[in-house]
Amino acid sequence: MAEGEAAEALRRLVGQLQELCDLYGSPPFFSQDQFHRIDPSSLDLKPDPNPKPYFLNSNSKEKDESESESQSSSPHKRPRTKTPDSISQPQSQTQELESQDLDSRIWTHLLEDLFHPILARLPIPSIFRFQSVCSQWRSIVKSEAFNDEFLRVPKSHTWLYTVTHEDSANGSVYDPVSKKWHHPKIPFLNEDINGSKMGLPVASAGGLICFLDLGKMDFYVSNPLTKNYKKLPNVALPFWSRVSVGMVGFEKGYKIICLCCDGKYEVYDSIENKWIGNSVPAGIELPLDLNFRSRVISIGKTLYFMRGQPDGILTYNFVTGIWKQYTIPLPVHLKDSTLAELRGRILLVGLLSKNCANCVGVWELQRMTLLWKEVDRMPSESCLELYGKKRLQMNCVGSEKGLVFLSLRSEKLNCLVCYDAEEREWVKVPECGNGLVGKKGRWVLCGTGFEPSPCALP
Repeated sequence: MAEGEAAEALRRLVGQLQELCDLYGSPPFFSQDQFHRIDPSSLDLKPDPNPKPYFLNSNSKEKDESESESQSSSPHKRPRTKTPDSISQPQSQTQELESQDLDSRIWTHLLEDLFHPILARLPIPSIFRFQSVCSQWRSIVKSEAFNDEFLRVPKSHTWLYTVTHEDSANGSVYDPVSKKWHHPKIPFLNEDINGSKMGLPVASAGGLICFLDLGKMDFYVSNPLTKNYKKLPNVALPFWSRVSVGMVGFEKGYKIICLCCDGKYEVYDSIENKWIGNSVPAGIELPLDLNFRSRVISIGKTLYFMRGQPDGILTYNFVTGIWKQYTIPLPVHLKDSTLAELRGRILLVGLLSKNCANCVGVWELQRMTLLWKEVDRMPSESCLELYGKKRLQMNCVGSEKGLVFLSLRSEKLNCLVCYDAEEREWVKVPECGNGLVGKKGRWVLCGTGFEPSPCALP
C-alpha cells in the first residue's frame, strides 16, 4: 500500500471515530492493553477511490463551507457530522452503526478470561441454555474458574421447591423473577420402582436441598437443578418423635442438624460424612414444643427455631456449639406463624384471626426489648378475600432472604402467596401447569426456599 493511501485510510478511521464521539457524547473507552491486542490485518484498510479531506474539529464556518463544497462536487456524497444537539441521528444510520458494533469479528476475538465473569451474571435459566449448546460450552460452566466467579457474584434471587400431598416424588420449582414453574425430576425419588419413597424438602443451603424420605427415614442432599444427589448415613434418632431440621453452608461443605422434642439432636458434617449425637444443655426447658409450621432460619452460622410453652426462640451456633433460649410472647389473636429473615433481622409472619376476620401480619423482633413490633400487613383487598373463610390455615412452605412463601388453605380457598419483605409486596403465585396449586383436591404439603446454583455439589 502506498504511503499516501495509508495516510488517507488512517484519516478515514479517525473520522469514523470522531463521528462516534459526536453521536454518543464521549470518546470510546480503550485500555492500552486492549489497544495493543488489535490485529492490524483484521482492519479493512482499502484506499478510497475519491479521497477527500476530513477535519477533526470543524467548528469554524470556513471549514463547514469548504466541506459542503467538496461534498457537492464529489459523486460519493458523505453526510456532514452533526451533533445530537442540532439534529437527531437518522434511524437507518443508527442501525448501521449498531451493526458495525455487533460485527462478528469483535466477538470472535473475545478473551476467554471474560467468559466466566459474563456467564456468572446471567440469569440461571440462561446459564443452563448456554451449557446445553455444545460440550465445549458445558465444560466452561463445569469449570472451577466459573465456579469461583459464580460464588463471588452476590445473589439476590430465591426459588421455591414444593411437593404436594398427592405426589411427593415429583416436585415443582418456582422462579419468582420470571414467575414461571419448572418441573425437575429428582433421581433418587424417581428411581424407586415401588414408589414407596416420600421425599420431603426440609432444609436448604447454598443451592442444595435436604430431603427426608419418610418411607425409610433416610436423608438425601440434592441439587434440584443439576440433579446430583447424595444419600447421607443413617441417623440414630427416634423418628416417632417429630424432628426439626436446619442446614447451614460453609466455605467447604455444609452442616445439618436434626432436633427432637426431647432435646436430643444430631449434627451431620459433609466433610467428615458422619452424624454426631448430643443433647441440649440442662438450662434449656424440656420438652421442646417446636413449631413445625415455622421454618428454621439461619443468620450467619446460627440457626433459629421457634418454640412454644413458653413462647420464644431457641438458637444453636454451629461454630461454637452453644444453645440459647429466649422467651418472647407472641402477638394476640395469632393463629399460625413462621420465622423469616431479612439482612440479619428476625421477622415473624403470622395469620391473625378474630371472629370472621382473617389477615396476615408481619412483625420484627426488637433485640433490646425482645418484643415483636408490627411492621407490615397484607393489603385490605387481599384480607377481604380471607374474610369469613372457616378453618383457614396458613403454612410457610419456604423462606429465604426476605422472601416468604405462604400456603393459605380452607374449604373454599387454596392459594400460594409470596411476600417480599424487602419491597413489602404481596404477590399471588400463579397456578402451576401440573395443578400444583389452585385445585381443591391438591395442596402444597411442604417446601423450601433455596438459592439456585449450577455449581453446588452435595
